[in-house]
Amino acid sequence: MKRFKLPVIVYGLWAIFFILVPLLLILLLGFSIDESGKTVFSLANFKRFFSPIYLSILWASFKLAFFSTLICLLIGYPFAWFIAKKKNSDFYMILIMIPMWMNFLLRTYAWLTLLGRNGLVNSFLVKIGIGQLELMYNNFSIMVGMVYNYLPFMILPIFTAITKLDYGYIEAGYDLGATPQEVFRKVIFPLTKGGVITGITMTFIPAISTFVISQLLGGNNINLIGNIIEQQFRYTGDWNFGSAISIVLIIIILVLIKFSLQNADEDGIEGGII
Repeated sequence: MKRFKLPVIVYGLWAIFFILVPLLLILLLGFSIDESGKTVFSLANFKRFFSPIYLSILWASFKLAFFSTLICLLIGYPFAWFIAKKKNSDFYMILIMIPMWMNFLLRTYAWLTLLGRNGLVNSFLVKIGIGQLELMYNNFSIMVGMVYNYLPFMILPIFTAITKLDYGYIEAGYDLGATPQEVFRKVIFPLTKGGVITGITMTFIPAISTFVISQLLGGNNINLIGNIIEQQFRYTGDWNFGSAISIVLIIIILVLIKFSLQNADEDGIEGGII
């Protein structure tokens, strides 16, 4: 037993100093303001956040995260199904995960070369007679960056759920006269719903909180909620307001996780839940 106590103690200390203490500091800063050099309890930071300008930024972040997650689902589900059907599916999964081993900043920065005004995409469009398009520093470029970076988070849990499918249910559906569309809607999708829920959660959470993608691919034209938090801590020095925004974002993420787990438990879903 003593051999197992040391790792538990080390992990416990790590969790206290690097998870619990920072979280408590964020809570303390978020619910306080500095008045004449004194820390005073206040809800002023939250009142400031729930103003039209910051709510519009939160809504813009939510929309971009939602649509990028939806695109990841529409691409990721058939892609995961295709891979799961292959004999060398593990090889294909490795190919998908290889870009994840690269630095996140470098992966995002590469899109500047592809989507820039003189980038590869615009050069191709000029050659075929379409002409240059404004592909950078807008919602389109941010969504491209989100989909590219977070698509593996959607594919992996769906792939796991598909590999756990009992194909006897699918064959039974066809034996009962169901069409391929009905088999997918009534058999396959419900059985892989756990992977879908996990994929949505794993994709939406980093998408709504990102600041690197919007900073590099959105330029100064678009600010998302992650950028506002970064600005408060890094540039303006208003840690109290930045902490308050972080608390709101944490609550949104916790609600999403709770909703996902609740739906998975109610449906009795096992496959794909990581």
